[in-house]
Amino acid sequence: MDLEKRPAREPERRQTAQAGRTAPVAQAPEGCLTVAIRIPVRIVVLVLVVPVRMVWDALVVVGRFLGHAVLRPMGRVLLWLAEAVLVWPWVALWRYAVVPIAKGLGWLGYRLLVVPAVWVHRYVLTPVGRAIVWAATGIWGGVVWAAAGLWVGVVWVATGLWAGLVLLYRWTLVPLGRGVAWLASGIGAGTAALALALFTGVAWLVRYLLVVPAVWLYQYLLTPVGHAIAWVARGVGWLVRMILIGLWLGIYWTVRVLLVLPAFAVWRWVLTPVGRALAVLGREILDALGHAWRVAGRISLVVGRFLANLFRWIFVEPTRWVYRTVLTPAGHFVRDVVWKPAVEVARAVGRTTRQTLAAARESVRQARAGVRWALFGRPAEPQPVARREPAGAETRTLGRSTTALTKD
Repeated sequence: MDLEKRPAREPERRQTAQAGRTAPVAQAPEGCLTVAIRIPVRIVVLVLVVPVRMVWDALVVVGRFLGHAVLRPMGRVLLWLAEAVLVWPWVALWRYAVVPIAKGLGWLGYRLLVVPAVWVHRYVLTPVGRAIVWAATGIWGGVVWAAAGLWVGVVWVATGLWAGLVLLYRWTLVPLGRGVAWLASGIGAGTAALALALFTGVAWLVRYLLVVPAVWLYQYLLTPVGHAIAWVARGVGWLVRMILIGLWLGIYWTVRVLLVLPAFAVWRWVLTPVGRALAVLGREILDALGHAWRVAGRISLVVGRFLANLFRWIFVEPTRWVYRTVLTPAGHFVRDVVWKPAVEVARAVGRTTRQTLAAARESVRQARAGVRWALFGRPAEPQPVARREPAGAETRTLGRSTTALTKD
């Protein structure tokens, strides 16, 4: 057990500008309370944690063994059973039932629907459609020529009407409009002079009857009254502000003296020391738990190795000795004397059986060919077809030359 006092925090490092290297900061000294609590807490925690750690390690070993020896094979068997029960029947149903039925339905649909529809489209609808298009083209041409003639007639009529309207406008409406405009301009000039005179009189009356009295009332009556009201409002606001400030200061100091200062004193002189002591105690308990867990792991490892060696000496080594000295020679004897001769005999029987079946299949094939030739005659031999490609250059041999002088 590591019962020596160790630092509460890792030493912090800071950069020194003069030397340009890291220097450790001085460690904070630990109090006597920490040292007095640490050793008893670690002893008690170690005594309590060792059985828990040994049980935990035993459970881990058992769990790993069960996982490798039981759960994984069981999972594989269950997976195989699930595939055999759930997957393979559906695959077989899809492969040997749904796909052939779908192909048959597709072939029937193609023969019963697609081929007749293509024939009807090609030999019925296409000629009828072309005839309809030809007739519609002729009718449309006649309609277009008739519309063109009608449009030309309408254009000529509209042109004549437009020329008549232009003449009416130029020689009748224009002189009449000019006369009416000259008469209206004379009447408008008289009306404008009369309106200007009326506006001037009304503006003078409004200025001296409304604007001048209103300016005098605002300047010599409303302005002094407004200043007085504003001064009174400022005074009332200052008085109310002073009253509120006094009330606030009274309430503030009352709450501070009766609540804040006692609470601050309780926090500083009671809760903070108790909290620090509890923090030290909790930190030491956590450190002791970690240290005890590690030490218990070492102890559990030693006990486990001892039990493993004991199991190996009691069970594994005798079993290995029996396997090596008894079962292996017996297995070799069975393999060399019984298994290999039986395998050779089985291979010979299988080879003979395969040859017999091959000969029987060849005989049946020849008999079927003879019956087919006797009923339908021999099939025609394929005739060689002349190649259209140019033949390649022949190779020069000893008995034949390709030159012009020695050519055969």
